[in-house]
Amino acid sequence: MFMKQKKLELGAVAFSLASLLALGGCGKGQGDVAAQEAPPAQQIVQGVDVTLFAVPNPEQYPPVTATRYEAPSQLTVTGTVMPDISRSVPVITLASGRVVDIRARLGDTVQKDQVLLRVRSDDVGMGFDAYRKAISDELLARKQLDRTKDLYEHGAMAQQDLEAAQDNEDDAKTTLDTATEHLRLLGNDPDKPNGIVDLTAPISGIITDQEITNAASVQAYSSPNPFTISDLSTVWIVCDVYENDMANVRIGEVADIKLNAFPDRMVKGKVSNIGAILDPNIRTAKVRLEVPNPGVFMRPGMFATATFYSLDKKIYTSVPSSAILHLHDRDWVFIPTQGKFRRIEVTAAAQLPNGMQEITSGLQPGQQVVSNAGTIQNAIDNE
Repeated sequence: MFMKQKKLELGAVAFSLASLLALGGCGKGQGDVAAQEAPPAQQIVQGVDVTLFAVPNPEQYPPVTATRYEAPSQLTVTGTVMPDISRSVPVITLASGRVVDIRARLGDTVQKDQVLLRVRSDDVGMGFDAYRKAISDELLARKQLDRTKDLYEHGAMAQQDLEAAQDNEDDAKTTLDTATEHLRLLGNDPDKPNGIVDLTAPISGIITDQEITNAASVQAYSSPNPFTISDLSTVWIVCDVYENDMANVRIGEVADIKLNAFPDRMVKGKVSNIGAILDPNIRTAKVRLEVPNPGVFMRPGMFATATFYSLDKKIYTSVPSSAILHLHDRDWVFIPTQGKFRRIEVTAAAQLPNGMQEITSGLQPGQQVVSNAGTIQNAIDNE
């Protein structure tokens, strides 16, 4: 019995050893498979400069030297054309009534004293009624004065009565003159009764606002006014200037102005006012420019850009326009470097005379650049 138990124990130990050996063999096989399936280790190339390019025959791309350029610092802002308020006149109706004829429209050019609209008004009828009564009263007062004078000369009337009669005559005459002038202001002839009132233009200019239509009613001396006429021979351009840039703008300073509608035409404007209050939301002040408008080519509502120039000059870099490459909404130049060419980003600004262009950052005077950036970029693209 004891021997049988020993055999069983030896058999269990042997079975355990065999199991351990089998597991070890399986683990080794899986490790070899994983090692075979793993991706190869990445090889990193150090020191590659993506801004440096090599092209065949680099001597075909001659360099030029960036030059020094002095100019006043510039401030460019946007603005809107507006009528000069001092040259805008409302058309006021003196009579209440109904519009029966409109002879001008919004945007029309009108001349002084031109009829703009006609109004049928009861004010004219009441004016004629007052005028006729004033004529009768003045006639009666004059007769009474003549009678009093005659009695006074014959000693039948006191001087006090004569003075009272003279005063009544003067009052009646004043009332008649007032009634006559009222009819004339309404555009009527006192000798020819007419119930129509003509509304005329007080100045020559362009109708920039219309608040009336046919058959509409109007009220005397009330708003809105039927028309507004503006003299656009001089206009305003109102610009928004950030508070950080306000030190660059001064009263009386002259600015160059370009209109979006006429990009090839430049006009001059003078700063006449700088707003005393800033917009709290966008932190800008309104700067007003007065601009002559010959031919009335500038119209209210047009967008414009104004460029202000400071009194102090700054140093900039200038290169030929052909040396600047416009790529992906950015500006670049190529600098020769040991037989290769490095492309660097710059900030190009205004066009200068003689085919030159201003660079405000990215390049210093004296540096060498390739004179034709487009040609070398084509050579790089073809590689």
